[in-house]
Amino acid sequence: MAFVGKKFPDLNVDAMNEMGDTFKLNVLEEAKNNNKKVLLFWYPKDFTFVCPTELHAFQEALAEFEKRNTIVIGASCDTPEVHFAWLNTSKENGGIEGVTYPILADSNRNLSSTLGILDITNETYNEETGIVTVEGDNVTYRATYLIDEEGTVFHEGVNHMPVGRNVAEFLRLIDAYAHVQKNGEVCPANWEEGKDAMSANRDGVASYLASH
Repeated sequence: MAFVGKKFPDLNVDAMNEMGDTFKLNVLEEAKNNNKKVLLFWYPKDFTFVCPTELHAFQEALAEFEKRNTIVIGASCDTPEVHFAWLNTSKENGGIEGVTYPILADSNRNLSSTLGILDITNETYNEETGIVTVEGDNVTYRATYLIDEEGTVFHEGVNHMPVGRNVAEFLRLIDAYAHVQKNGEVCPANWEEGKDAMSANRDGVASYLASH
């Protein structure tokens, strides 16, 4: 199910911060109550391989997201305790020490299941035993959601496990959406801050294509 153009699910989820505090976090409320955009990125597992490179990349760009009035939140299906152990593991040892944004611990998979981003290829129900078994790791793909100040999703994307994300692209998407919000123009292919946008009508596209 696609969530672009819809409100992000209104669910409270356990989260962990770098101080070791476990608390409830509602992504929709974070956006609406703080009047901020939210970038929520999911990764498969703590203590793995591509994942720490992404968490550090988002941390390194955190000031750029903050400049854009955007909250960064990580997420996986690990427990808060495992998150805290990883937060206390040094970068040199494959850990995420130094990450300061909150990380969702969706261990009951309520939110990830609602979003439809779990690696489940098949479910089988045994009528005799009443047991449901699944094929797949039952962890999340590398899904990313950009949510505006009203709680509406304006971007979602899903990468397979081996493919890490490009953090700069999410900054570009936030810039583009902010330009649309502020100016009422639309942003053409490969648009970046400072480049020409265009009016969303026949004359606008004709003028843009004629000059580019």
